[in-house]
Amino acid sequence: MTLSFIVAVSLAATAADAQVTSGQRYDRLAIRNATVINGNGTPASGPADIVIQGNTIAEVVWLDPVAVREGRARRPAADAEIDATGKFVLPGLINAHGHVQEERGGIAQPLDYELKLWLASGITTVRDVGSPTQRTLELREQSRLNQIVAPRLYVYALFGARPAPTSPALARARVRELKALGVDGIKTTGLDRDILAALLDEARKVGLKVAHHAGVEESNAWDDIRGGTSTIEHWYGVPDAAIPGGVQNFPADYDYRDEVDRFRYAGRLWREANSTRLAAVLDSMVAAKVAWVPTLVIYEASRDLQRAQTQPWFADYLHPTLEQYFRPDPANHGSYFFGWTTTDENFWKENYRIWMRALRDFERRGGLIGAGEDAGFIYQMYGFGLIRELELHEEAGFHPIKVIQHATGNNARILGEENRLGRIRAGYLADLIVVNGNPLANLKVLYPTGVEEIQGGRAVRTGGIEWTIKDGIPYHGPTLLREVKDIVAAARAASR
Repeated sequence: MTLSFIVAVSLAATAADAQVTSGQRYDRLAIRNATVINGNGTPASGPADIVIQGNTIAEVVWLDPVAVREGRARRPAADAEIDATGKFVLPGLINAHGHVQEERGGIAQPLDYELKLWLASGITTVRDVGSPTQRTLELREQSRLNQIVAPRLYVYALFGARPAPTSPALARARVRELKALGVDGIKTTGLDRDILAALLDEARKVGLKVAHHAGVEESNAWDDIRGGTSTIEHWYGVPDAAIPGGVQNFPADYDYRDEVDRFRYAGRLWREANSTRLAAVLDSMVAAKVAWVPTLVIYEASRDLQRAQTQPWFADYLHPTLEQYFRPDPANHGSYFFGWTTTDENFWKENYRIWMRALRDFERRGGLIGAGEDAGFIYQMYGFGLIRELELHEEAGFHPIKVIQHATGNNARILGEENRLGRIRAGYLADLIVVNGNPLANLKVLYPTGVEEIQGGRAVRTGGIEWTIKDGIPYHGPTLLREVKDIVAAARAASR
């Protein structure tokens, strides 16, 4: 039985049971008999009726399980309802590192493809860290008004867009320009120390958050600590700050602009960090309130290329534009797998072990960890990438309860929206997901394609996000996934 057939069967069954219409907001929508996993790191609890009024959670009513079984539980009134019996309800997932992409490698890719994959994967909010600014601001407004089927967007503009600021004065002017445009924050990479310091100081003055994708550059995590960076993206800059002598042991012919060189020797970086110095870096990040969005998923191909190239959802859901971009090509960022060796993968496996240990240590010391995917690069698809990121957080040693908190409550704090996003609580925005399974037992049930389980002696496909509720509007996950499959099939037929 093929994956697509099983998903189609699941779609038909779920749609037949649905009591709400996908894409329609109701005056009062109730999610009945839910088992709730909140975004604050507490265990699951239920049953509960969650009532949504407009775009807000109006109340969460905890029910007596015995009264529910006997049919005498007192229920809040609603105009429509979703039966969540046997299902788990979570805050909508927040993707803290996404990119809105309408092309890859100069070839058009339909926007609906990405937006619907995000929603089908339970993602109700995306922090966009570097896309065409004006276009993404327009999409942010269309999403706010629910004129498009899309997660809510937070726009972090690329600081280094041409002409890139070349002095501290120009850096400050760029920050003020971006503030005037109405962005939510700034994404920066590859800056000299004086320019980064000016950017961070001016951003603090005008009230903009800053996400720093550090690279092999003059500045590192110490500069983020001194300047008050909001988040360090990925991980460059953290181990660099803990290397005795301040520079990695690069070979004489190393060229950072050659991505094979760059990523090959990135896989040797964490082993050069001194553990005592690293502890000081982590403590200082905690004290300075510098959060960390590691995006473990985006480098996973470096430690297991074959797995990355053969992900099962590629068969039905990988758009041909994205597929072409993934193929090794020096013109495409992240498509660097030329002559990739077993030795390279083994260095990267060690890199992950040390990196994951540092993440555990960072949270243990009081640090704030978020979750993001950086999809559209290096064999990672939108939505699927964030769910895989959560699996890697569990591999790093975090309990699934904490993993879910990373993608909900923690990410809301990173956005500065912890008072209205990331939790299931009266007064918060109605961003929720209804999951056909228990993600605390198996995070794979969060994949929109679900999982296979043995039931009654035969393999059946279950799991998946049944409903993604964004801003009080329920979207049927299997329907979104079917629409994505149709988009891909049409694009493949047109490219033949």
